[in-house]
Amino acid sequence: MRKMTPDEVEFLRLLVGPLYCFTGDDISEDYCHDELAQIKAHPDCVLEPGSTSEIAQIMQYAYQKEIPVTVRGSGTGLCGGSVAVSGGILLSTARLNKVLEIDEGNLVARVQPGVILLNFQEIVEKMGLLYAPDPGEKSATIGGNVMTNAGGMRAIKYGVTRDHILGMEVVLADGEIINLGGKIGKNSSGYSLLDLFIGSEGTLGIVTEITVKLLPLPKKTATLLVPFPSLNQTIKAVPEILKGRIVPNAVEFMEKEIIEAAEKYLGKPFPDKSAPAYLLLRFDGNSKDELEKVYDIAARICLDLGALDVYVADTLDRQQLIWDARGAFLEALKAMSEMDEVDIVVPRTKISCLVNFTQELRHKYQVRIVSFGHAGDGNVHIYILRDNLSAERWQQILPEIMQKLYVKGHELSGQVSGEHGIGFAKKEYLWQSLGQTQMRLQQAIKEVFDPKGLLNPGKVVS
Repeated sequence: MRKMTPDEVEFLRLLVGPLYCFTGDDISEDYCHDELAQIKAHPDCVLEPGSTSEIAQIMQYAYQKEIPVTVRGSGTGLCGGSVAVSGGILLSTARLNKVLEIDEGNLVARVQPGVILLNFQEIVEKMGLLYAPDPGEKSATIGGNVMTNAGGMRAIKYGVTRDHILGMEVVLADGEIINLGGKIGKNSSGYSLLDLFIGSEGTLGIVTEITVKLLPLPKKTATLLVPFPSLNQTIKAVPEILKGRIVPNAVEFMEKEIIEAAEKYLGKPFPDKSAPAYLLLRFDGNSKDELEKVYDIAARICLDLGALDVYVADTLDRQQLIWDARGAFLEALKAMSEMDEVDIVVPRTKISCLVNFTQELRHKYQVRIVSFGHAGDGNVHIYILRDNLSAERWQQILPEIMQKLYVKGHELSGQVSGEHGIGFAKKEYLWQSLGQTQMRLQQAIKEVFDPKGLLNPGKVVS
């Protein structure tokens, strides 16, 4: 891995302007890791381009000089995907943060990749519109969400990020600019290159503009917090609820341990923490009567299946308290201990099998393992916490636990990642899960788009 020369850095400094090129000690430590901070690397330079044209020129130069380029949004990833493990250029989308258009007639918007998810959601909701993808990390950029095909809590009703992307502008590895899709509602015109880029984690091209689908904003929401005497009973209620011909926009499961951690982190009391496990359901609709009919059905199903009670939060303040706690789970765990994570996705009827297996590992290795996640779509977030373990013991058992978790996920007909992506940390497990043939095909796709291997090298398939 060669270092960039002073002449190369100077060329790029002049291209983007001295205020937007950082080297050496001027590079913030935040740029050297992601949210989890397990994988760390120092880029040769950080660039903050302000336009598609600048990015195209950067890529033309990088392609000519064979300089690696890693794209970064807010750095909220958990797998090292936005870390410049091969050095070279770290290209930040921080300045590409504009909402370019909101087209109410076609129910679409055009945004730059650096737009923060929370900001965009607030803008469109004030207009009576909804951008449905709702990952837990609201400070992530929309570009980052697209590159990992982020899911989130509303995925069970509205789908994942992929289901809401209509078009994008992309700068290819050699600097050429292409446009895919657009404001059209459907498209059967050749292979879907658009879908190839979604979830590609910056390994195929650099997305500089995104066209997203909008929906009318539901007028009413309600949340049910349902305590159960065991996690198994909690999970078993989910398919019964869905068979009841009602569709929540979120179905989350959680255990008492993580609720107590979130309480401590936020300094706010949770409405109830007397039970071992909870189901969290959210419904939306256009009238109070409509919502009441739906959540009454869900409540009866839960009670028939052994729920201890059903708490209804039908005001915004009450709902906010519950969902703020849910959104703080990761930060609460990070505040407690060094950790690592997996986000295995399995058929939703297999969630309890996977979570029960984590408890077997917890007892076998005498290490704390905490689980929560999206019960509606089978995406389980599992966190292994170091606590007071010695560094030697932690380094010994962590790979064993991770390997066993991924093997178990595969046995349960699952996949390596439901929404966090592969990045650098999960490559080995992706190979084990998909096998040689599928990985060779993916590597062939990578080679077509990036023949010199400069875009986010060392990630996903390389």
